[in-house]
Amino acid sequence: MSSIHFLTSSSPHVHGGLTIPALMKAVILALLPAAAMGVMVFGWSALFVMLITMLACVITERLVNLMRRHPSTLNDQSAALTGLLLAMTLPPNSPWWMCVAGGFFAVVIGKHLYGGLGYNMFNPALIARVFLLVSFPVQMTSWPAPTPLLGEHAHSLSEGLAIILSAPLNTPELADAISTATPLGQYRTEVGLGRTVREALGGSYDFDIFAAAGGMIKGSLGETSAILLILGGIYLLRRKVITWHIPVSMLLGCLIPAAIFWLTAPAKYPDPLFHLVTGGLIIGAFFMATDMVTSPVTPRGQLIFGFGCGLLTYLIRTWGGYPEGVSFAIVIMNAAVPLIDQYSRPVIYGKAKTRA
Repeated sequence: MSSIHFLTSSSPHVHGGLTIPALMKAVILALLPAAAMGVMVFGWSALFVMLITMLACVITERLVNLMRRHPSTLNDQSAALTGLLLAMTLPPNSPWWMCVAGGFFAVVIGKHLYGGLGYNMFNPALIARVFLLVSFPVQMTSWPAPTPLLGEHAHSLSEGLAIILSAPLNTPELADAISTATPLGQYRTEVGLGRTVREALGGSYDFDIFAAAGGMIKGSLGETSAILLILGGIYLLRRKVITWHIPVSMLLGCLIPAAIFWLTAPAKYPDPLFHLVTGGLIIGAFFMATDMVTSPVTPRGQLIFGFGCGLLTYLIRTWGGYPEGVSFAIVIMNAAVPLIDQYSRPVIYGKAKTRA
């Protein structure tokens, strides 16, 4: 009689077919339309910011691999994605040294200090943005007016490079890079001076909600186009790279209090649509808060996490020290993920619930 052999191994026993490189490439692909729009809106300088930041992350990743005597991890595409995400949160005219510093911090402190991919507690791109914002507040809040890649006032390739290399603004074309306020910054400043929302966002500033949705506003590369970012998020949902729980709950966490305060005092608080299409709410909800490593693992935990990110975003935008709160909100909630996972774990099958 022949014996039957059973082979056992550690879980998981069924593989969904989605590898880390495939996941990273899918997110990069979903970001490309908005990134291309950023280059079209802000010109060559935006392209150089993305290239330098991504290159800084990739080179740093390889150097850390050599120092730790580990095999190269460049093939998993995580360093390139970190660089692209970080670049999308930076001003389109960021100096090259700030791009390099941010990329270095994201990879070394944000990822490898915790042990590498899969062990980091905070989203590397966002923790690097927080570092840059605290360390270089002037450069991180210098927002250029849109200078389309094509058109009468477009910068040449050399002029775009000169901006990144901090060349003197000695020509009329380069003078277009002088910074102005973002819609969120303008709102916070003007309302703080006692003006109404209509006065703060109208008049000479002339805020256009449709231009904001399309990307023709001052801000980071991640604010270039709400429409394209939403389409990229839908692509990730269709590919099952992310689930709906965090994006939807984060948007609701910001828009629900925005609606409540707007209905209560419309002269003091802007409407929810303003919060949706300005700032980094959409890129944060679809591309950053959904990071698998730094977000909860259960659907219920993801809903709590996402709503907390959105609520903190609104609180910081409205009463905090910075006009934008997405980065701080997600980083704060990243720190709460172990606690959320602990209290949102499902009951093990076959185990009775403990009575209170």
